[in-house]
Amino acid sequence: MNIMDFNVKKLAADAGTFLSRAVQFTEEKLGQAEKTELDAHLENLLSKAECTKLWTEKIMKQTEVLLQPNPNARIEEFVYEKLDRKAPSRMNNPELLGQYMIDAGNEFGPGTAYGNALIKCGETQKRIGTADRELIQTSAINFLTPLRNFIEGDYKTITKERKLLQNKRLDLDAAKTRLKKAKVAEARAAQLNTSQPEENNIMSEQEVRITQSEFDRQAEITRLLLEGISSTHAHHLRCLNDFVEAQMTYYAQCYQYMLDLQKQLGSFPSTFLSNNNQSSSTPVQSVSAPSVLASASASLPSVSNSIVTSGISELKSSSGSRKARVLYDYDAANSSELSLLADEVITVYSIPGMDSDWLMGERGNQKGKVPITYLELLN
Repeated sequence: MNIMDFNVKKLAADAGTFLSRAVQFTEEKLGQAEKTELDAHLENLLSKAECTKLWTEKIMKQTEVLLQPNPNARIEEFVYEKLDRKAPSRMNNPELLGQYMIDAGNEFGPGTAYGNALIKCGETQKRIGTADRELIQTSAINFLTPLRNFIEGDYKTITKERKLLQNKRLDLDAAKTRLKKAKVAEARAAQLNTSQPEENNIMSEQEVRITQSEFDRQAEITRLLLEGISSTHAHHLRCLNDFVEAQMTYYAQCYQYMLDLQKQLGSFPSTFLSNNNQSSSTPVQSVSAPSVLASASASLPSVSNSIVTSGISELKSSSGSRKARVLYDYDAANSSELSLLADEVITVYSIPGMDSDWLMGERGNQKGKVPITYLELLN
């Protein structure tokens, strides 16, 4: 027998097997053939594997969205990954914002309060961007990669063996159907007193034994693979702990960066108040202007002391007025306050019962409360 004859016979046998499975599957769907059911334990394992695959895919995809919210960037990274090429390095959102702030601060002047504050904010944003990169990298290695390996590796193997088990089950049931038909034909021949070759029954019984053995062997292989799902869960649990630890490190870094930035900005009261247009009914989460001023004053003892030594105490205890130079721009939060421009000179005085952090200010026919930390009393 040459190779061509062997290939032709093999193709014919494969075609016959495929046709037999198709007929058996169709008759089962139509209720015209019996189906061998898997044992309950194997069915439970299959269900557990499907559930694991479904939720692993969802968690993996949503984690990717969390780490990289930009869908175009995710697609680009996916393409480069499939091409086995490294994606070009680009600034992430915090880094880009930080660079804009630094550039703006340099443009406005590092020596100005606003410019200096922008530069400090920009540097902090860039640190957050670096921490964000580290979170993505750590999470990809310790969390996303193991989940993806399960979907693209272990579960693909399970799917392959499960499909093979399905084919073996169809072969077994098709053989059982042929044996059943052979026995029916034999019984009918006995009733009609006609001869029926016993070879058909013997061959059918032998086929059933062989297909049953192959089915049992494949069921055992599939079962052993599926029982490994418990180990997969244990591994994914360790990966989940690594992911949580990476997030904890990231958020702790961000908190510390912002805490340090807040302390640095304490030397720039106008940074806090220049855009504070909220009324006194602001919720507790938003810091009110007097409390911010008090905090700023506490962080600037030299400024506070210079004001006190310039006569604030005497001014508050008397009914007189003084001239004061404005140190920083200030936008009034409401109609009871007076907006200020840096370096202008206004008249200030105190009224009974007034908050210790404020004075009354006058500029021509305009009048309103002004924060003392923005003022330098003149002799």
